[in-house]
Amino acid sequence: MVAACGSIGPATVPHDRIDYASAIGNSWKEQTLLNLVKLRYGDMPIFLEVAQVIAGYQLQSAVGGSFTAGNFNASIIGPLAAVGTANAAGTYTDRPTVIYSPLTGVDFLKRLMTPVPPSSVLFMLQSGYSADRIMSIMLDSINGINNGSNRLKRSADPKFARLVELMREGQLAGAIQIRIEPGKGGAESDVLIFGPSKDPELAARGRELKNILGIKPDLRELKVNYGGYSGKDNEIDMMTRSMLQIMLEFAAVIQVPASDVAQGKATPGPSDTVAAIGPPLRVTVTDTPPRDAHVAVQYDNRWFWIANTDIQSKYTFGIIMLLFSIADTGAKGSQPVVTIPANQ
Repeated sequence: MVAACGSIGPATVPHDRIDYASAIGNSWKEQTLLNLVKLRYGDMPIFLEVAQVIAGYQLQSAVGGSFTAGNFNASIIGPLAAVGTANAAGTYTDRPTVIYSPLTGVDFLKRLMTPVPPSSVLFMLQSGYSADRIMSIMLDSINGINNGSNRLKRSADPKFARLVELMREGQLAGAIQIRIEPGKGGAESDVLIFGPSKDPELAARGRELKNILGIKPDLRELKVNYGGYSGKDNEIDMMTRSMLQIMLEFAAVIQVPASDVAQGKATPGPSDTVAAIGPPLRVTVTDTPPRDAHVAVQYDNRWFWIANTDIQSKYTFGIIMLLFSIADTGAKGSQPVVTIPANQ
């Protein structure tokens, strides 16, 4: 008898890693869209995170045989005779383990209800994300200048729109920079820097931007704080939104059947004559599964989906998902411990 145990682990890495990443990514998109839809219907959002993925494989094989040759048996001497037997067996085991962790309690409060720190806004701008999307999504106000709100049906201050436009132009020209400085007690402070410009037109836009914010025109470095407007002319005060606020803003513009609004299942959204405020996120509702969807979920026997050809909505939806990753989650709760038995 000959027995063998073969490992197939290394060969599974190239395709398993991609397959698991794709599956987790798709389920993450579906969970995010489903929770937006649930908020549109006044339902409670539920988040279930994939805490761990453990893939275990085992391949065992066994081959055995026997052979006997001779020209006699117990009583008769006769012609040469040969007898042989052979057998083979194999076992393949695929035992994946996926650990889910619900977002509840302190983790829920810190991740969804704590405002996004101003540093995240600055880092998103520094990374190249367009100011007209980032500031419109993440800010409720800046130096007392209010952003618009779909949820509150509040139009944006005209100064806010112009401020966003000037910030975008400064981004493209490389005139806006960010620095993080260590503070007392280990705290860090964010500094927004307006670089010097030899271009008279760009310099004029910088002065206009500072005038809108109500800060001194000769200042180049400004500390950025979270909170309401202090009235000081040497700092920027941002009232950022929490992830729950951001989700509620986009949930308010999700398309729902008029019958659901009439029956009181969902609140009225923007009318056909009133455009939605902020970056576009077009979520379509149908009674049948869509054919070409970037992401689609079923809720209350209807399908809600974002078209794969709607690049602007896909871009906005991607930013919402990214914000979940960079939101300040605080101390995470203890994760379950999984013990994987070793096979000898």
